Amino acid sequence: MLETSISPPTHVYARTLTGASDKTAAFVSDDERDWVLALRGPPGLRDVALAELHALLLRAARFELGRRSDQLADLSAGEVGDLAMQAADDALVAILGKLDSFRGASRFTTWAYKFALLEAGVKARRRAWHGREIALDGQSMPALVDSGRSAQERIEQSELLDALRHAIGSVLTPHQRTVFNALALNGVPIDVLAERLNTTRGALYKTLHDARRKLRAALAAAGHSIDVGGGT
Repeated sequence: MLETSISPPTHVYARTLTGASDKTAAFVSDDERDWVLALRGPPGLRDVALAELHALLLRAARFELGRRSDQLADLSAGEVGDLAMQAADDALVAILGKLDSFRGASRFTTWAYKFALLEAGVKARRRAWHGREIALDGQSMPALVDSGRSAQERIEQSELLDALRHAIGSVLTPHQRTVFNALALNGVPIDVLAERLNTTRGALYKTLHDARRKLRAALAAAGHSIDVGGGT
């Protein structure tokens, strides 16, 4: 949790911005300029705005974790609450670092809310995969042949998968094989893989893009066409 000496959330309005005599009046407004001004303002005003914003982010994080309750079924209510608090804390830090990028295209609270949803989603996925083994050797592939298809379709699909396996082994680097196998074939969340490989989402997106491009070219050269899409 963030270590700040912020006041409890209170809904009072922007009198301090206009120099009102009531020194106890705090700031809360959904006007985007007011929010940005308050978050950059003097300590008293900023602390109250931070508290209000953190409360909103915590509600958003709890909502998102509730929506993903099936991924967190093994957690106690206290553990889920701790995840929500961590998500709100991280979202607040991210927002403060990106205030300059807010252009007012939407309400500030709507813009901020998305940060909490993202952080909560990431934490839920990571927790759901906690302790689960991820094959990082780039060799394993799930069985993809659909037994419900006709005999001819199964033969064609089997030939295509053989070509895909060959292309994965021949045109991709070991790292590209690992990333493609995990993300595109086994559905590992990209933020989980980034944590396991000690890298970034952006780096993995680039690796996956390069792997897909190579595979499409190799399959086309072999007379096949396939959507070698990737998961996130």
